[in-house]
Amino acid sequence: MEKLERSLFRLEQGFELQFRLGPTLQGKEVQVYTNYPAKDHKFDRLKFHSLDWVYPNGQEDDCDKYCRLDLIVAGSYQYYFSCGDKEKVSGGYIVVDPVLRVGANNDILPLDCISSQTYLAKCLGPLDKWLDRVRVAKETGYNMIHFTPLQKLGVSSCYSLADQLELNPNFSLEGKHYTWRDVGNLVETVRKDWNMLCITDVVYNQTAADSEWIDLHPECGYNLVNSPYLKPAWLLDRALWHLSCEVADGKYAEQGLPALIQHEQHINALQGILWQQVFSKLRLWEFLQVSVDEAVEQFRQLLQAGSLGVTSRSSTDCRQQLKMVQDPQHRRFGNTVDMESALDTFAPHSRSPSDIQECCNCFRRRLEELNSELYKEMNCHAEQATNCIVGNVVYERLAEQGPKLGPVTRKYPLCPRYFTFPFEEMTFEEEMHLMEQKDKACHFLAHDGSVTGNNPLRNLAESGSEVYLRRELVCESDTIKLRYGERPEDCPYLWAHMNKYTEITAKLFCGVRLVNCHSTPVHVAEAMLAAARAIRPDLYVIADLCTGSQLTDNVFVNRLGITSLVRDARSATGSQEEGGWLSWFGKEPVGAFFQPSLRPLIPAVTHTMFMDGTLNDHSPIQKRSVYDFLPSSALVSMACCATGSTRGYDELLPNQISLVKEDHLYSCWNPEVQKCDQVNLKTGIMAGKMALNKLHQELAAEGFTQVYVEQLDEDVVTVTRHCPSSHQSVLAVLRRAVKNPEGHHHTDNVPPLFIPGQIEEVVLEARTIVRDINSDRRSDININSLPEYTAEIQEHIQLKDSKVVKKAAMVSKHSGVGQEILFKKFKPGCIIIFRVTLESRSREQLGALRRHLIQFSPQYQTGSLAEHSTPAVLTKPLMTIMSRLTLADMNMLLYRCDAEEREDGGGCYDIPSWLSLHYGGLQGLMSVLAEIRPKNELGHSLCDNLRGGDWMMDFISNRLLAKGGAVGEVGHWFQAMFSYLKHMPRYLVPCYFDAIIQGAYTTALEAVFKQMSSFIQNGSSLVKQLALGSVQMYGVGHCLTLPTISPHLKDVPHCLSEITCQDNQCCVSLAAGLPHFCVGVFRSWGRDTFIALRGLMLLTGRHLEARNIILAFAGTLRYGLIPNLLGPDSYLRYNCRDAVWWWMQCIQEFCTLVPDGVSILKCPVSRMFPTNVSDPQPAGAWDQPLYDVVQEVMQRHMQGIHFRENNAGPQLDHNMTDEGFNVEAGVDQSTGFVYGGSRFNCGTWMDKMGESERAQNKGIPATPRDGSAVELVGLCKSTVRWLVKLHNIGHFPHAAVTIRRGGQTYSVSYVEWDHKIQENFEKNFYISHDPHDPEEKHPQLVHKRGIYKDSFGASSPWCDYQLRPNFPIAMVVAPELFTVEKAWESLDVAERKLLGPLGMKTLDPDDMVYCGVYDNNLDNDKFNQAKGFNYHQGPEWLWPMGYFLRAKLYFAKKMGKETYDKTVNLVKNILSHHAVHLERSPWKGLPGLTNENGQHCPFSCKSQASSLAAILEVLYDV
Repeated sequence: MEKLERSLFRLEQGFELQFRLGPTLQGKEVQVYTNYPAKDHKFDRLKFHSLDWVYPNGQEDDCDKYCRLDLIVAGSYQYYFSCGDKEKVSGGYIVVDPVLRVGANNDILPLDCISSQTYLAKCLGPLDKWLDRVRVAKETGYNMIHFTPLQKLGVSSCYSLADQLELNPNFSLEGKHYTWRDVGNLVETVRKDWNMLCITDVVYNQTAADSEWIDLHPECGYNLVNSPYLKPAWLLDRALWHLSCEVADGKYAEQGLPALIQHEQHINALQGILWQQVFSKLRLWEFLQVSVDEAVEQFRQLLQAGSLGVTSRSSTDCRQQLKMVQDPQHRRFGNTVDMESALDTFAPHSRSPSDIQECCNCFRRRLEELNSELYKEMNCHAEQATNCIVGNVVYERLAEQGPKLGPVTRKYPLCPRYFTFPFEEMTFEEEMHLMEQKDKACHFLAHDGSVTGNNPLRNLAESGSEVYLRRELVCESDTIKLRYGERPEDCPYLWAHMNKYTEITAKLFCGVRLVNCHSTPVHVAEAMLAAARAIRPDLYVIADLCTGSQLTDNVFVNRLGITSLVRDARSATGSQEEGGWLSWFGKEPVGAFFQPSLRPLIPAVTHTMFMDGTLNDHSPIQKRSVYDFLPSSALVSMACCATGSTRGYDELLPNQISLVKEDHLYSCWNPEVQKCDQVNLKTGIMAGKMALNKLHQELAAEGFTQVYVEQLDEDVVTVTRHCPSSHQSVLAVLRRAVKNPEGHHHTDNVPPLFIPGQIEEVVLEARTIVRDINSDRRSDININSLPEYTAEIQEHIQLKDSKVVKKAAMVSKHSGVGQEILFKKFKPGCIIIFRVTLESRSREQLGALRRHLIQFSPQYQTGSLAEHSTPAVLTKPLMTIMSRLTLADMNMLLYRCDAEEREDGGGCYDIPSWLSLHYGGLQGLMSVLAEIRPKNELGHSLCDNLRGGDWMMDFISNRLLAKGGAVGEVGHWFQAMFSYLKHMPRYLVPCYFDAIIQGAYTTALEAVFKQMSSFIQNGSSLVKQLALGSVQMYGVGHCLTLPTISPHLKDVPHCLSEITCQDNQCCVSLAAGLPHFCVGVFRSWGRDTFIALRGLMLLTGRHLEARNIILAFAGTLRYGLIPNLLGPDSYLRYNCRDAVWWWMQCIQEFCTLVPDGVSILKCPVSRMFPTNVSDPQPAGAWDQPLYDVVQEVMQRHMQGIHFRENNAGPQLDHNMTDEGFNVEAGVDQSTGFVYGGSRFNCGTWMDKMGESERAQNKGIPATPRDGSAVELVGLCKSTVRWLVKLHNIGHFPHAAVTIRRGGQTYSVSYVEWDHKIQENFEKNFYISHDPHDPEEKHPQLVHKRGIYKDSFGASSPWCDYQLRPNFPIAMVVAPELFTVEKAWESLDVAERKLLGPLGMKTLDPDDMVYCGVYDNNLDNDKFNQAKGFNYHQGPEWLWPMGYFLRAKLYFAKKMGKETYDKTVNLVKNILSHHAVHLERSPWKGLPGLTNENGQHCPFSCKSQASSLAAILEVLYDV
């Protein structure tokens, strides 16, 4: 449950946003709330409503359900989750971009098209001249005008507003008073007639110091009445003012501090005077301290009154326990001590006067210590204040970069004043008396300012901040900091005043810039912008944040719904950093992958307004060369974001326009003749900027969303904008001129440039030149530029007409065909921009490819082209081809790990310098592409390999072509599609390769699911992912196939053997696990095959293939068992007791789940071994119906099975002792329990045989589980019960088994056998809570009660009592054996002790031999651990998890609805972990096991058939 308040999620209007449950929330009561307005409701940021869940497949499945928001209203919106009883678990924000419209037809202006020009409003003059002056923006290609505040200003800065509601009277003429309505008319004229938008600044954190309304409402600022904690800072401020006046008057000249401070000695004198004359005399520490005498006297009176506390404590404890009480008026010695804490800390031994006096003396000493610490604290503040004052004096009067203010005067004091003082001059002593007079003190208002490095979310003037006292504030003495409080009720006038200001602005302008955003309380800006959006929903909001942290920026962006953050190109340290910014602002890199329409929402970067200059900057001429204006503008204009500039930049103003002192006006536009007070395209770089603005807007409008920046040389940069649909590029080459080329040597050698594709034209070629003009002409009224410089430009010319291109030759490189450009006279300050298309053949091939990709997504429609001759295989949809593939073919197309591929003579594709793919089929590629696609990780080794050559494409097509048939036709399709890729620029190969692979993969999956059951087709995404395990695990092996089944059977698949060239049966077989158990004799395990068959075959609808597997194994029956391992005749091992019972269970499931499933009982089985001693027989030589084979299994078990494995000895198993090759199984006649095994072998799934000679466990089974294993008893009971039912309805001819004992023949009916197991099961397996239970044979071995034994009758009795996850298997297959309450309790114990994140612990952690980490390579002296001896002694296996959950569900239903509902939620929550693992696993599978607590086990199969099947079965039960 992530906390996403600092993550930015930006979306455009029109998107659908879905909220889906993460794994930790699935199976829980979760509700999503948002303040995004419900349909037909207005936005209220404080009002949240819940969202309804959508179930796409009609089932209440947590892994697929979602809530949705259709985003059609711009702004910032909050969401949060509740979970169960927790009202708010986590949440975040969504920022929806506004849609801006211009012109009479309200055409949309995309955000990336914005080109804004900033105007200092006071330089526009009277309103009737504004159109003439702002026309400059229109004629130079801008589409947005940004005005600084238009309100009445204070005495200084253009951001210091005297009245937020009044239009600046300077805009009116004598006899003509303009109003806000006139401004609105002008703005609307600009919007409709010029297709330009207007935005303006809003200032919420301050007002001008000379604002009249603040005098009437001083509560709107921070003063000494509403903020008495500022008193020490105010006193210091006044003392510093008086000191400054005295220094100006020469009072301290004899002490080394004259009015004109010139050197370090003066500074040293200042430091001494500050400490002696200011801080020592102010005694500011008294504002923190306690009046000791008063506190002690109060304490004494309490003691005398009998208020005794506890025994006196140590000095340290006393200081910690004493609690200070802050004086709300912040007076000297006004703080007190909480007497309750004092009485708890100090207590006299008695009430005698002497003891009370001694206690008071102790209390006094503690108070004096406390006051001493507070004295030191204030001294620290004083030291910092001294440093800041001195630092400020050094900067203002001595530093080279400082303003060098000269002598200290009353106009230029030693340091800025932090507070207003609206009274006549008086002595400091008189001022101190004013501090206590509320009617006077309320007018001592704190000025606004900033602190370098301060937390921008912290209010500098609130209690707890000491910046005013420590003199850390960079003060704006012409402003007053506004005090809003937490809500409108805290300062009603201020909130109402600023709300009205906001409404006026929102009615007139389409957007605002938040001035001092980081200094404005966030909740205030939040409320004001909500009011603005109520009037103008699509409000464009920009801000300049200086937090230095993207995460902190995101807090402001999220809460305020900021659309664009202003970034100043000139704050970058050089071209490389600016280029990095360009890449950062770009939406995606060139050649980016095509993203699916439904994709995860990932944190975004704030949209940017990239500026080549701002009002706060010095002119570039003051830092750089005049020749750098043009290339800097070109660099900014090529950014894929909004761009901006400041009026004067394009005119090459030599000096910064002063925000305070500037009294000149902007020049007007005159397209004809240039006068000193007029400008046109010949002025400065205006002609170049017009072309750049036009290009910037075209690139955004036409979808050139991809950006690539490259630094060719120290001062040569290329920027490419690329359109992913047309694959046109616009490439700018610019040469910076940080140093003036007129006085600095620059080499003429510029590196040659290779441009992939074909250059259509030179869009723009420009340079700054000196022209012959009288540069002495200056206007006294207007702001003057550098008239002698202008931009020489050429637009839309051919290469041959270029003045800077020496040669352009078509060349062929490995990366493709392109043009190599050699430059001439490409001097600093030059730019050239090319429009590039693919060369004609590449363009045709790519257009044809996009046409074929339309079948996968309509996004390829743009840029698609019809071709003259289409390969035949591409004339039909891929789905038509895919529909001919069987699921066995799909195994070849999608999967097959390296071992399987090598068995066929190949291998998985190996990416040099990286890794081999996990699969030879498409999944191997998809697992990698799914990781790199969302992040556009084009530098990945897979992408390098694709750009480097055609090897991967050839591997894919050739691998499939070699198979022939329907698979080969898919290979032809890939070959034809890849042929287009081979004729396009290599930088485009990865994204189109991904598009082909992704399209083919999704089509293949769609075809797969069409061949599966309705359970899969209508199932959740998790159901489908698990069902793919059926395709992943079942295939036709090259060397080893299933035993041949009866030739009398119909519908058996055949294929031509590559070895014998004969037509053979080719039934699919199961790979037990990948990559370890998938080839040779270790591919087909009898046990794993039938544990997995129900889930992966029957539930997926692969009934015919399931039948063939059942019958094939039936043919191998020998001794009443089926093989553990299915190998060649000589390697069939019959050393497991459980495989046959899993096989029998699958026959039962087949009869139950498959329509007319009971017909399988009559299918002929070709017996390989008709008797125990027979030689292998060919198929068809000895056939019998399956029901007789089933009967033989039951008969032989009841009779008893005793044999020695064929070929016994080390050649068969080099770890097993000789006794271990003796196999025994049978049925206990007294209980009906199936039993078997010995302490020398292990015949169940827990089959680890010791291998370590060092630890002396070699040949010893770790878990023999001899006797009656609980799950085998359950499987046997299930079979017997089923046979009774089958016989009763006439589908099974046998009612009993017949055995011979002592020369006599006995008959045991299935009914009798069934009853016997039922009667004895709980009697012998349940461990009751009664310590005197008469049925318990070994009470001394019991260590847990209320559970079921793992076995009964083991040769080592303590093994019977171990808690393992096997009894839930019996619960699922034979639930009738269990009492509901006992079953539920035992499952609860298993949940608490054995349940892991993905699997079940194979042994109780309380067991002395438990070890949860499996390491088969570890060989040490530890008997229970060496060489993986603990394989089933703790590690968490996944397939038992399925049976545990199914058992929980079954018995929960018996326990009642409430219990069942809780259990369903538990199951959903547990399965969410499997869903996450499946999603993230490159194998797209579930492992066989994990180490303890779900940790990765490197020795496990990465995908195990039984794990996938068992979890799928749980979902079927749910």
